[in-house]
Amino acid sequence: MGWSKRQFISQAMEEIGLASYVFDLQPEQLESAMRRLDAMMAEWNGRGLRLGYPIPGSPQDSDLDEASGVPDNANEAVYLNLALRLAPSYGKQVASQTMSAAARALSTVSLRLTTPPKMQLPGTMPAGAGNKPWRNDDSPFLPAPSVPLDAGDDGEISFD
Repeated sequence: MGWSKRQFISQAMEEIGLASYVFDLQPEQLESAMRRLDAMMAEWNGRGLRLGYPIPGSPQDSDLDEASGVPDNANEAVYLNLALRLAPSYGKQVASQTMSAAARALSTVSLRLTTPPKMQLPGTMPAGAGNKPWRNDDSPFLPAPSVPLDAGDDGEISFD
């Protein structure tokens, strides 16, 4: 099922030293942290790190207890990087171990999700003698490269 947004926020707060047994979060603080979480995940989505996180259309559409859809291997990257973003708001210094762990976890997620694009040869490249027999248009050049529509892993495009 994955972690909820509330669980990410609680874990991030614990990482910066605001554990729930010492510090009770007010609803306004939870809402603010949730907006930062949504903004961080929208930024990652824009960078191509699509983790399946449901990005709301507006801050009012977000729910703390909604399942995040983030795969288990990315949980640490999410809450550690959220802790880095929340710490200055509470006047907290983040430990260097937390910063390095956050960078390492984000790097791991990036490596898992990025794939190099397939190289296409330009349409101005000669096809060569070996390619001509099965070509229908009898052109001496390779076909022009196609431009694929990149929708990402988290959605499908249908033309109904």
